[in-house]
Amino acid sequence: MAQQTVIGMFDDANQARQAAQQLESVGVTRDHIDISAQGASAEATRAQADNDGISGFFRSLFNSDDEVERYSSVARRGAMVTVHADTSQEAERARDVLDRCGAVDVDERAQQYRSGWMGAGQQSLNQQGAAAQNTTGAIPIIEEQMQVGKRVVETGGARLRSRIVERPVEEHLRLREEHVNVERVPVNRPATEADIKNFREGEMEITERAEVPVVGKEARVVEEVRLGKNVEERDETVRGTVRRTDVEVERLEGDQAFQQRRMSEEHDDTTNRGGL
Repeated sequence: MAQQTVIGMFDDANQARQAAQQLESVGVTRDHIDISAQGASAEATRAQADNDGISGFFRSLFNSDDEVERYSSVARRGAMVTVHADTSQEAERARDVLDRCGAVDVDERAQQYRSGWMGAGQQSLNQQGAAAQNTTGAIPIIEEQMQVGKRVVETGGARLRSRIVERPVEEHLRLREEHVNVERVPVNRPATEADIKNFREGEMEITERAEVPVVGKEARVVEEVRLGKNVEERDETVRGTVRRTDVEVERLEGDQAFQQRRMSEEHDDTTNRGGL
């Protein structure tokens, strides 16, 4: 079965890395996941449009030049997670995870970028003017959160395989056999009336019999081998490290002459109040 490629576009690399972690937690192996973070500006995106490998990558996936242009423009200005799935089930899991992690709508985002390019020069001038007037600043506090999931892995098992074996057996029997004996006894006596009646042709027959072994077999169930499973549950503590932005506030000293004049004014004011 051919590999299936699933792509998720994100606004920044941090979202892409979190999506990759979620993919691993549902069983997608790390070597099937690629992360690409570009973050180019609109001007750099236009300058690199014909000079990078992003268009070539999407051209290998899509036959439409419009789709190649849309996906390439979004990928150059954000972060991209690519999953090379071996099965359709793995592709479906990857698609669900990328959606849950906030993958952007490529068509909608590409349209927004096109609209932004039309007024890029004017927007740049406006931004410069706003920066000149802005006297405040802010540092975003970013904190990582550890997300722990679980997946099922095979740890072993047992297999039953039956085969037929033969073994020799023996039983002892006592058998009976009959044997006919022919014996001639010399006699010298006068013939009696009974002897005269039997003085004719005739025959006599005696049958010999013998016992022989008779073997029969009966199949009987003498044992059963069964397979079953016992389920046990255990508690495990998962440890890791997360990062957070820590901001230190440092007061800056102003002009030394201004500071001395200010202290002098405060001293004079205190003296005047004391005189009153």
